Amino acid sequence: MFAFGKILAIPLAAFLASTAFVVPASTAETKIGKAAFGDWKDDTPGVRRHIRASDLPPPKLRKDVLANFPGEAEKPADAKPQVPEGFTVEMVATGIESPRAMRFAPNGDLFVADSKANQVRVYRMKAGGAKPEKDEIFATGLYQPYGIAFYPPGPDPKWIYIANSRSVVRFPYKNGDMKATGEPEDIIGYIPAAHHWTRDIVFSPEGDKLYVAVGSGSNVALDMFMQPFEGIEEFNKTHPLGAAWDTEERRADVLVVDPAGKNEKIFATGLRNCSGITINPATGAPWCVVNERDELGDNVPFEYATEVKEGKFYGWPWYYIGGNEDPRHKGGRPDLASQVTVPDVLFQAHSAPLGIVFYDGEDFPDEYKGDAFVTFHGSWNRGTRTGYKVVRVLFKDGKPTGEYEDFMTGFVVSDKEVWGRPVGVAVDKDGALFISDDGSGSIWRVTHGPKH
Repeated sequence: MFAFGKILAIPLAAFLASTAFVVPASTAETKIGKAAFGDWKDDTPGVRRHIRASDLPPPKLRKDVLANFPGEAEKPADAKPQVPEGFTVEMVATGIESPRAMRFAPNGDLFVADSKANQVRVYRMKAGGAKPEKDEIFATGLYQPYGIAFYPPGPDPKWIYIANSRSVVRFPYKNGDMKATGEPEDIIGYIPAAHHWTRDIVFSPEGDKLYVAVGSGSNVALDMFMQPFEGIEEFNKTHPLGAAWDTEERRADVLVVDPAGKNEKIFATGLRNCSGITINPATGAPWCVVNERDELGDNVPFEYATEVKEGKFYGWPWYYIGGNEDPRHKGGRPDLASQVTVPDVLFQAHSAPLGIVFYDGEDFPDEYKGDAFVTFHGSWNRGTRTGYKVVRVLFKDGKPTGEYEDFMTGFVVSDKEVWGRPVGVAVDKDGALFISDDGSGSIWRVTHGPKH
C-alpha cells in the first residue's frame, strides 16, 4: 500500500528468471514450521508450507522501525510470472494506474477498482480469450475505491456496490452496463479512513447481509486511550467481545449491514486489517485474509486467512495468534487472554495478503476445486523480502488443511527490486483465474490445458 520510486536497471539474470513462466510442480515434502520461514529466493510454484500456531517465535520489540521497502523495477517487455506446469499465464491489460480488487459481473464483465485514480474500470472479455474486446471507465469521482459487490446475488443484479475508503455507495446496474447510469447513493455514509484504507465488501449468499471489512487506524492502537471513559466493565456490557474504542472505534472489524445500509453491527473484532473478504461457497461463511501488525520481528506475528465467525475476537491490538500478548500492551486486557480465536490458516509474517477467492470453476484440475487463492502484496517490515506471489490454500472435505502452496511467483528480481505486486484475484465463468498487479499496473489471466 505504498508508492515507491521506479528502478529501471534490472540484472540480466533476473530478467531471464522473470521471463520463465511455466515451472514443473514441486514434488518436495511440505515445509513445516521454521523450515517454512524463507524469503523470495525459496519461492517457486509447487512449494508447499504448513505453519502452525506452536511455531510462533517470541517477539523482538524494535526501538526503531525496520523499513525495508522495495524499489519497483520496470517490468521487462516479455516478462511473465511463473506458474505450475500445465498452466498458461497471459496479460489481459496493462498501463492501469492502480489495479486493486476485482469482481466479475454475472454476465462475465470484469470490474476493477483503480484505487489511486479514484475510479472503477470494466473490461468485456472475449469468450475464451485473454484480451478484452471493450473497456470503459464505469464510474469516476470515487475516493480510493476498493471492494465491489453486485446485488442481489445471482444472475440478474439491480445494483453495484462500491466501497470507498470512507463510505459505501451503490449505483443502479443491469447486466451489460459499462458506464454508471445514475448517481451514487450512500449506503454507509461514514467510515474512518486514516491509515489502513482498503474496504472490501461481500454479500451473504442470501443477500440479506453486506459484510464490510474495515482495517485499523494504526499499527497497534498506541494512541487509543487505555480504557474507555466509562471503564472497561461497563464498556463490555454494551459492546462486542474485544471491541476497540476512541480512534479505533468501528475499526479492525468486520461490520455487517442490510442491503440498505441499515441495522449496522460489529460482526467480528480484532482483525487488524482484513484487506480481502469473500464467501466460501461450500459453507456460505465469510472468509478474511488479514495483515497482522509490524515491528515485532521478521517472523512475528503470522499473517492469516480465516473463516470469520460472528461474535468472535481475533486478538488485535492486545493479542495475536491466540493468547500471545503484544508487549506494547502488556497487562492491558487480561480478561481477553483466553478468548482469542486462533485463525484457520497461518502465513509467513509480513507477506501482506490482500485478496482471496475460492476456486469453483471447471478449467483447473479437479484437485483445485474448493481450494482458495490468496494474493501476497509483499513485505516491507522484514529484513529479508517475502511475499510478492499468489498462493493456493488447500482444503479437504470443505475444511482447510493449514497448508498453502506457491502458485504464481517471479515478481521479485533482487533483494532490492520487484516488478510486480499481486492484489486482486477473481475467477471468471469459464474457470480462468485473474490477478491484478499494482506493481506493473497489469491484469493477468491463468488457464489450464486439457484435464488429466
